[in-house]
Amino acid sequence: MKTVFFLVFVLIYLPSNVLGQVVSGVVRSSSGTVPFVTVGIKGAQLGTVSDENGKFSLKTPRYGRYTILAKCVGFEDNEVKVTIDSIKQNSVVIVLKEFTNALNEVVVSGTLQEISKNESPISVDVITPKLFQKNPTSSLFDAMQMVNGVIPQINCNVCSTGDIHINGMEGPYTMVTIDGMPIVSGLATVYGLSGIPNSLVNRVEVVKGPASTLYGSEAVAGVINVITKSPNTAPNVSVESWMSSQLESNTDVGVKYKYKNIEGLLGVNYFNLSNRVDVNKDGFTDITLQNRISVFNKLSFVRKNNYAATVAIRYIYEDRFGGELNWNKSFRGTDSIYGESIYTNRIEVLGNYQLPITKWNSFLQYSFTAHKQNSFYGFVPYMANQNIAFLQSLNDRKVGSNGKILLGFPMRFTFYDDNTVATQRNLDSSKFSNNPQRIFMPGVFIQYEHKVKSTTILVGSRIDYNSVHGLIVSPRLALKQKLNDVNTLRVSVGNGFRVVNVFTEDHAALTGSRQVVIKENLSPEKSWNANLNYTSTFVLKSGYLNLDAGLFYTYFANKIVPDYFTDANKIIYANLDGYGISNGANFSIDWSMTNGFKCLLGATIMKSYLMQADSTNSLVRFNQLFTPLVSGNFTISYTFKSLGVTVDYTGIVKSPMRLPLLPNDFRPEESPWHTIQNIQFTKKLTSKFEIFAGLKNIFNFIPKHPIIRPFDPFDKYVSIDNPNNYTFDPTYNYAPIQGIRGFGGFRYNLYK
Repeated sequence: MKTVFFLVFVLIYLPSNVLGQVVSGVVRSSSGTVPFVTVGIKGAQLGTVSDENGKFSLKTPRYGRYTILAKCVGFEDNEVKVTIDSIKQNSVVIVLKEFTNALNEVVVSGTLQEISKNESPISVDVITPKLFQKNPTSSLFDAMQMVNGVIPQINCNVCSTGDIHINGMEGPYTMVTIDGMPIVSGLATVYGLSGIPNSLVNRVEVVKGPASTLYGSEAVAGVINVITKSPNTAPNVSVESWMSSQLESNTDVGVKYKYKNIEGLLGVNYFNLSNRVDVNKDGFTDITLQNRISVFNKLSFVRKNNYAATVAIRYIYEDRFGGELNWNKSFRGTDSIYGESIYTNRIEVLGNYQLPITKWNSFLQYSFTAHKQNSFYGFVPYMANQNIAFLQSLNDRKVGSNGKILLGFPMRFTFYDDNTVATQRNLDSSKFSNNPQRIFMPGVFIQYEHKVKSTTILVGSRIDYNSVHGLIVSPRLALKQKLNDVNTLRVSVGNGFRVVNVFTEDHAALTGSRQVVIKENLSPEKSWNANLNYTSTFVLKSGYLNLDAGLFYTYFANKIVPDYFTDANKIIYANLDGYGISNGANFSIDWSMTNGFKCLLGATIMKSYLMQADSTNSLVRFNQLFTPLVSGNFTISYTFKSLGVTVDYTGIVKSPMRLPLLPNDFRPEESPWHTIQNIQFTKKLTSKFEIFAGLKNIFNFIPKHPIIRPFDPFDKYVSIDNPNNYTFDPTYNYAPIQGIRGFGGFRYNLYK
């Protein structure tokens, strides 16, 4: 009898133990079940895909303890441990958490309140460092070319100053903030953008459209908010270092530390380029030499009353040079060998403190910057100092069950001094004295957001008092309509206001040999702009597809325009006798698949022009400088899982754009169609360490004739063999003067 029971046991139990059991279950997220998830047993070649209801069924090889791994595009991987110790069918529930770059990511830049990206009434683009790593750059300025509708524009071929255009509007119309604080403005816009290392960045939020209601007069085109890494989530140790074949070298080091209730993050970035390259043989450096160090320290702590606070300090030093190849520092400020030499010293302090107010969620935010620039453009000195102090009380609370109100009380003080006519006071016809600018601007803004079912309405207004120009009013209205679960429509309308400082915002006023003429007392610019945005998400069997499309329109009054054409020896600044228009459309596709393929495509079509009165008082149309009709970018990635290698192919495309010319100039008035494309290969050696290498500008595109008369930069011989009376001019720019080059480096991240 015992023998019979033993045979039955062997025939029934042993095969089931060898063949294993069925594990069934369902995959969920915070918003419901998740379809088409790859589910498998870790360490075994067994897997399946969940159905449209998130359900799956999986066989195990035998009884025992297993780790089930679930993967899905847009979600973080999750592991669940199960024990198979019974003949009966086992059931498990796997919960996935959406990636930080998914639609439900928390954003703050659109409304100054934490809200999911999908629920925000203001369209916000979120860019993470993972995108920037697909084409490594030394600064945020260069990295932003990978964002649709955002164009980093180099304004000088000698010292590589630049600004960032959003939807066809020049850099001064875009506010760049760090953790919501107006750090990069005024004097810092000239070189400050290239001083923000990518290692500092946790994510970048881009608001395209009117944002003056929350951020003030500089946010006409939009806001680029750089959100720095947090000590809570940063790696314990991180290192990234790379070098190019032109001997550009960039190193980022980050270390997290903790002392009692204080968590800190120390980051150091060092960038160096000392190799003088002259591919086009004009005697000038093709790329600006730079020696830059940035030290960043951020502290986060919780007091005994549980109210959190953060404070961050950053110091930047940069020595920048562009000019003739045989220049050295002994020629600084002389007129024998031309060079543009800029020393920058800058310190930034920013932080916030949560106030102990029970009925309101209240924060006190503050920042201070001290920026000192010591520079020579040839023999022309430009010595400038700027200090900006900012303090803001931010208060929000719910109103009823469907409303939220936000109250802000900002105060900003700006001190600016330089050695130009911008800060001179005319005592009489022959005497001048120094007159630094001191602008005090307190303000108040209110915003109310109301949600009813699938409709969200946001209305707000801001009033600033500028001690020079008086009251400034900036209203805004936004509407979000959720058409269904995957389609959303957003509309926003707003008013903008901008006070212009020619010398801190327009580097062309100093470059070369042109005389600067400020024709009149410049009145502040005013604008009205509107944006329409549509988003849609498609969940595919093997991934997802996000579509984003928009229309934008801006009308300018009192627009301040530099005139390069009336006199070849001058740049004349005046308020436009007419108006300006900037309008267009943008479209982007974000496509990701579970097999390792990812694709991001974007295109912007825009028309920016000026309607200016001529001598007969008739309005004549002029296309805006440095604004291509069509611009686009793309990122295509594929991961070969068996090899552990990822290939990233990135690039930008630009159509012709109008460029500044001299009278009788032989150069074309418009740039050609051009594209700059790059490829990178990344090999993950361990979970902590990876190496990468690639090529930049693989088609070796280099602009033609970027500098006119480079052999006579001081215009000493203009009258000799020069029938067209050309003068030295480096402002004809539409692409970097860097040809094909290789690069390679490594990344290391240690999490405890």
